[in-house]
Order: sequence, then C-alpha cells, then structure tokens
Amino acid sequence: MIAHAAPESHATPGEGPSAAMPELVDPVAVARLYGEPLFALPQDLYIPPDALEVFLEAFEGPLDLLLYLIRKQNFNILDIPMAAVTRQYLAYVEEIRSRNLELAAEYLLMAAMLIEIKSRMLLPRPVTSDAEEVEDPRAELVRRLLEYERIKLAASRIDAMPLLGRDVLRAQVAIEQALAPRLPDVRTADLQQAWQEILRRARLVQRHQITREELSVREHMSLVLRRLQGKRFVEFGELFDPHKGVPVLVVTFIAILELARESLIEITQAQAFAPIWVRLAYTPS
Repeated sequence: MIAHAAPESHATPGEGPSAAMPELVDPVAVARLYGEPLFALPQDLYIPPDALEVFLEAFEGPLDLLLYLIRKQNFNILDIPMAAVTRQYLAYVEEIRSRNLELAAEYLLMAAMLIEIKSRMLLPRPVTSDAEEVEDPRAELVRRLLEYERIKLAASRIDAMPLLGRDVLRAQVAIEQALAPRLPDVRTADLQQAWQEILRRARLVQRHQITREELSVREHMSLVLRRLQGKRFVEFGELFDPHKGVPVLVVTFIAILELARESLIEITQAQAFAPIWVRLAYTPS
C-alpha cells in the first residue's frame, strides 16, 4: 500500500501555530507518515490476510509427522490404528494445503499411501493354498518409520556432542618469540676456517715421531661431552689439544661433528666472523 500525505496547510500571516495544527486529544502518535504524526489508523487501510502470518515448519517431512502422531498418543508402532492416524494426518495436510501448496505436495503423497493401506486393510485377505501368512499392508510403512526413528535419534545424539565453534573453542596461546635471543647460525665456511686455524697451530708444535695409535670417535665424543659438562659455553678451539698431534685433532673434530649431527651439542657464534662457541644442547640459556 502506498500512502500519500495531504498537502501542508499554510497559515495566513495573521494566524498563529494553533490555527495551523488541530487540537490534539491524545499526544501519543500511533505512526508517522512522511514525518507527520498519525493519531488514528485510516478507515480505508487494507491489511492482506496473510500479511502478519507466520508459518512454522514443525515437521521435517511426512514420516516425521506420522511418527509424532504415533508417539504422542502412545500407539504401538507395530500395530498402527490406521483410521485414527489417517484422520489426524489428513487434518494436518488440509491445514497446510490451504496455506502452502508446494509444501503440501510431499505430504499429499504420504496421505495417498495411508488411504491405500487403510483400503487394503478393509478388503478381505486372500486365502492361500500353502497356508502362508499374508504380509500386513502396514509392514512397509512400519519399516520406514522405524528406520527413520533410528536415524533421527542418531542425528540428535550427534548434534548433542560438543561442536568446535559452537560448544567449545580451540585454545590459542600467542608466544612472543622475540623475547628469546636468536643467535646467528654458523656457516660452513666459518667452521672450515676455524678448523684450518687449529691445524696451523698444530703443525707448529708437531713432533716427528712415528707411532701407531688406535683412536675411537665414540671415546672422544665422551671426552668432549665431559669438557662441556657444567659450562655454559666453551670456545671451539679449547676443545682441541694441539700437543696430542694431528690424528687426535682429526678424531676430536669428527667427534664434534657427530655430536652436532645427533643434536647433543650446539655450535653458535654471536655475530659474523666472531669466535665460535660450543655448548650442550640441553644447557639452559
């Protein structure tokens, strides 16, 4: 409905505001039309019959409605009284058919099935020669109702389970990584240069003595771990003893590399070209 406001009346120069506006009996306006207050509904106002109608789909389908009618009246689902259930079902279908024809189409199909079952029950049962029991016309409907009820109960149990985002929230903790100082990684070139410096110092104190010595990498790994025990950092060069000769230095170097590969020690330096330091991996900083 499109309503139009009456044109504003202009007061003459000699008239005051009281002459332009009528005397108000009730100061409370029921509505405003184009900014003007309305103190009573228009007599020719037309409201469609279904303008304020709210239709709630209380049932998810014909089987849901049938199951509701049976459970509400405590009927035995294996022995459904078709007359009473069909009468109540048709009353509901007639109600929704007058309001929502598209929604009633599915319910009308089930209504036809109920009427067919009822008519088959009214007919006399045929007599078989082999004395076999004739299937109850309600058997297929009962099977569908029981299967629907099981699925509905399972769905309700699943819906009652805690749902992420609805019932529970994932705990999230932000850890400020900037608080822990991160030392720069040791480059291969820096490690090689430090090793060459150790070799150079070892050649200055080497002695010309021909001996045969069996050296164990595992044994030197234990020696390095014992030297690092209880110390925060140890300078890389302090782990080598040049007086023991190049073979011992080589085995010690291999032992350090093996410890680093097994994440038992950490090799670091404060900045580029700075001295290289070694510490136990589990030593707190």
